[in-house]
Amino acid sequence: MFYRPRDLRKTRLQRSELAVPASSEKFFEKAAKGPADAVFLDLEDAVVPELKDKARELAVQALNDIDWGDKIMAVRVNALDTQWAYRDIVAVAERCPRLDMILLPKCNIAADVYVVEQLLNGIEATVGRKTPIGIEVLIETAAGLANVDDIAQASDRLEAMIFGIGDFTVSMRARDPFTGQSNPRYRMFGRGDDGQIERSWSDPWHFALAKIATTCRAFGLRPIDGPFVDFKDGDAFRSSAERASALGYEGKWAIHPSQVELANEVFAPGPEDIARARAIKEAMAKSGGNGAIQMDGRLVDLAHIKLADAVLERQALIDARRR
Repeated sequence: MFYRPRDLRKTRLQRSELAVPASSEKFFEKAAKGPADAVFLDLEDAVVPELKDKARELAVQALNDIDWGDKIMAVRVNALDTQWAYRDIVAVAERCPRLDMILLPKCNIAADVYVVEQLLNGIEATVGRKTPIGIEVLIETAAGLANVDDIAQASDRLEAMIFGIGDFTVSMRARDPFTGQSNPRYRMFGRGDDGQIERSWSDPWHFALAKIATTCRAFGLRPIDGPFVDFKDGDAFRSSAERASALGYEGKWAIHPSQVELANEVFAPGPEDIARARAIKEAMAKSGGNGAIQMDGRLVDLAHIKLADAVLERQALIDARRR
């Protein structure tokens, strides 16, 4: 099958996405005033079954009554194979003009996205909504990862894919209780030149992360990394975020407000990145049309111009949000 790459369907700044249980009203105002680029009100894993209906109403009320500023606002609905999913989608899509995206958990096949798309098509036509509601999906099962290419092409409403490491671990029956941290079981032993035993660490979820990032870039979606549960360990969260950033991810979930600023920092260009991007652009502009030049002892060519443009465009998004 031939896959046609395309540009991002919708440009949004999503360095951090803060999880807020929809059943916990006390967190709403703080989340609205905080620095997260995106917030999702959670109707799924953060809400026990007996509170699902109440949480849905609280989410509708919060979206309508609270000033969320310029944040991306999403609602994580319950999975499609539950009794709550269709009511979740209908309630927030019909009654919440402020809603930007539906966050669909446990997306296993392309048809899951199609179901949500058709519901949104009918709702928007009925209520006369002019701004389409986007979709972001959690890839958090073995089936979801196996079908990720098809899922990515399921709808033009689809904007982002998130790696849900917690449920993915369960789906794989993996012995990994740490959810985002290094797993001491996943290591290699060898002998160095001196004959001494050496231990090396690897990331057991590298394939899943890289596959999701590659698929997103092929089909114009934003790759977003999922949760890191030890919110008291900022250094470990930063390391996890940097790993994802190195693979091309645009942002990461924050399950606690303390993780938001770290995510915003990691997924933004640093001062040295911006300075180098500007220097490359200036040097190439002065090169007289040469496609490749020497700069600081290194080759710089047209590919570096594209990288520089990407850095400066991302910084422009960040600057626009600060205004």
